[in-house]
Amino acid sequence: MNIIDELKSIINEYNLLTHPFYQAWSQGTLSMDALKDYAIQYYQQVTSFPRFISSVHSKCDDLETRQELVHNLVDEEIHGKAHPILWLQFAQGLGASTEEVKNATSYPETEHLVNQFYHLAERDWRDGLCALFAYESQVPDVAASKIAGLKQHYGITDRDTLEFFTAHQEYDVEHAGRVAELIKTKITDKDAAIRATREASKAQWIFLDGICEKHGIACH
Repeated sequence: MNIIDELKSIINEYNLLTHPFYQAWSQGTLSMDALKDYAIQYYQQVTSFPRFISSVHSKCDDLETRQELVHNLVDEEIHGKAHPILWLQFAQGLGASTEEVKNATSYPETEHLVNQFYHLAERDWRDGLCALFAYESQVPDVAASKIAGLKQHYGITDRDTLEFFTAHQEYDVEHAGRVAELIKTKITDKDAAIRATREASKAQWIFLDGICEKHGIACH
């Protein structure tokens, strides 16, 4: 099994679409309060994500990898609307105000998610690259599922509210593929790559646990 197949198997252990939160979303049993709370809390990860990529870039001594990270960062903040703005549109579509989103107190699980990604970037740029893959490789399928659930069960069809997810269906297929190629050619310590991928994937899962616990949704 090559390194990407091994990392994908780790990511699949924490497949976000199998988490009770997303299961409830796809089945239409998630309350609007829980959806809104999720949008408010996850803004912290969305707004910190470009800085995470920048941190990986600043630690990286490989030119080819840095160039890809810059390409990724440009898509996050320059091409089209910056992604935190797109996420605010989603939160506003659920009834949250900009002030409510930006001034919210983070749950411990939210802080853990944000800090874990920064920690991996700081520990080694290769760990950061694996964290980036753990995130971006799941986004297209998750985005498609979210769009379907919002349309079918919550009557949300307007372009602005859905734009974050429609944009990421396109961007992250390409991003994940390019990052996978870098991992295959730049990373030789498979054990370290597996560890970093597991840590990043688990942090995303734990974040959803936090939302579930706040809203009485069984996590396990």
